[in-house]
Amino acid sequence: MNRLDLIKLLMKKKRLKNYLEIGVFNGHIFFRVKSTFKIAVDPEFVFDERRKMGKILVNPYNLFNKYFSKTSDAFFEEDAPNIFFKNQIQIALIDGMHEYSFALRDVENTLNYMSEDAVIIMHDCNPHTKENAGTYEEWKAKGMGDWNGDVWKTIIHLRSLRDDINVFVLDCDQGLGIITKCKPESVLSFSKEDIQSFSYEDFEANRKDWLNLKPGDYFFEYFNLKHL
Repeated sequence: MNRLDLIKLLMKKKRLKNYLEIGVFNGHIFFRVKSTFKIAVDPEFVFDERRKMGKILVNPYNLFNKYFSKTSDAFFEEDAPNIFFKNQIQIALIDGMHEYSFALRDVENTLNYMSEDAVIIMHDCNPHTKENAGTYEEWKAKGMGDWNGDVWKTIIHLRSLRDDINVFVLDCDQGLGIITKCKPESVLSFSKEDIQSFSYEDFEANRKDWLNLKPGDYFFEYFNLKHL
């Protein structure tokens, strides 16, 4: 199970269509999604107009894509109120800047424009090494390998400080956070100060509990879908 699998299943089986992706990069996921309402947000897309045209031929749904080459903060301030006035978000993939404060703003801004049955999918929630959970500067200096950052702190924050959403992480594809609008099945009780102070070692010792970590197949149970 990976994030594209989840998106396709939710669109097909739950009939969720209106799609937002934050952190599109080269469009590896975005261009494969089949919907007539797709919003791409990234400060620096790694593709040109020629690639966009080619992707329309491969997947005609890409004809309807809307691209916003700006930060997600700017997008939500400048564009989101008009874009989502009539068409609320039904599926969102959040895969932007992999830092706690950025990821948290992306989630909370997205929640403001979501339908009641919508689903947020967050990538990079379960780093398996301290190196992968390092800072952006450390990853950039290394120049290679996966970087998950401290998105895991965003999961802890939401589970501690929001009582209107249910949050868990699927143990697949580097940790896929699932966020839905409903009463949480379980909560944590940390403050912002607690969360900011946590180290990777703290996380490693409490990974399963803090993330509300579930096996990948739990996705089918939670959304009442037949297993593939």
